[in-house]
Amino acid sequence: MQAIVCHELTGPAALRLDEVPEPRPGPGQVRVRVRACGVNFADSLITRGQYQKQPAPPFTPGFEVSGEVMELGTGVGGIAIGDRVIAMTPHGGYAEQVIADIERCVPMPAAMSWEHGAAFPVVFGTSHLALWHRARLRAGETLVVHGASGGVGLTAVAIGKQLGATVIATANGPEKLQVARAHGADHLIDSGQEDLRTRIREFTDGRGADVVYDPVGGELFTASLRSIAFEGRILIIGFAGGAVPQIPANHLLVKNVDVIGVNWPAYVELNPQVMTESFRTLMQWYLDGAIKPHVSATYPLAQAVEALNQVVTRKSTGKIVIMMA
Repeated sequence: MQAIVCHELTGPAALRLDEVPEPRPGPGQVRVRVRACGVNFADSLITRGQYQKQPAPPFTPGFEVSGEVMELGTGVGGIAIGDRVIAMTPHGGYAEQVIADIERCVPMPAAMSWEHGAAFPVVFGTSHLALWHRARLRAGETLVVHGASGGVGLTAVAIGKQLGATVIATANGPEKLQVARAHGADHLIDSGQEDLRTRIREFTDGRGADVVYDPVGGELFTASLRSIAFEGRILIIGFAGGAVPQIPANHLLVKNVDVIGVNWPAYVELNPQVMTESFRTLMQWYLDGAIKPHVSATYPLAQAVEALNQVVTRKSTGKIVIMMA
């Protein structure tokens, strides 16, 4: 079969399309024919040796796929060959086939396209768990979403509205902001042109934001800390901007601020009940038409590096998906 293989930890440019042996499932695993694979910023981190759980080369990147079950490992029940699934993998998704642990597979509704299935779990799962479980966002509160046109940011806008919040979206440039507007944002801030602290205070009558969703880091985090409300919560999703902020603890004390880390994949092993409940809610919202993945572009497997570069350079909006032939 064909797969994109990382042979050295020097970044996406070192990835190449190879012919590799078909994998075989072990106990508690299934082999999945990959129909589509979501592309994430973390895919670039794992190719640089900077991911939390880092495999040694050679390996194939890719955390989320949609496809059909091809083979069952020993001890696997409740699923059959030919079933449609969404699978979350520690790596391996940029390939025509992948092995997935059965507890990391979710039944895929017949009404969901392969493209939507691959675009769904990481971004919607991260945003819903962050806002519902970690921040406990309540109806009537004000939510600021940074990088609001990106993969996770756009889902945070949609989920924030589902939870009844007023959503302030920040992004760089009017075109990206209009994408956030189309997904429900109430207010827009151009982070490249406007002063975030001033605009957030204007939109909240001087009170500040109750919750800030930050996948960017750097200067945006500093601006968030200066514009958070009393007992506000800042969600640390990632550092797409490149700079990991240093947090002055005295600022947290003055306003009783919570800074909350969100490591979504950790819930698979450490609290799977929360992830199961989250996915149950998200799937129902999808079937009800309340949420929908925004896929801005698809690429064939041979162009996976270009697809990943679109995400790394923040040129894309929503999700990029690799589609198999």
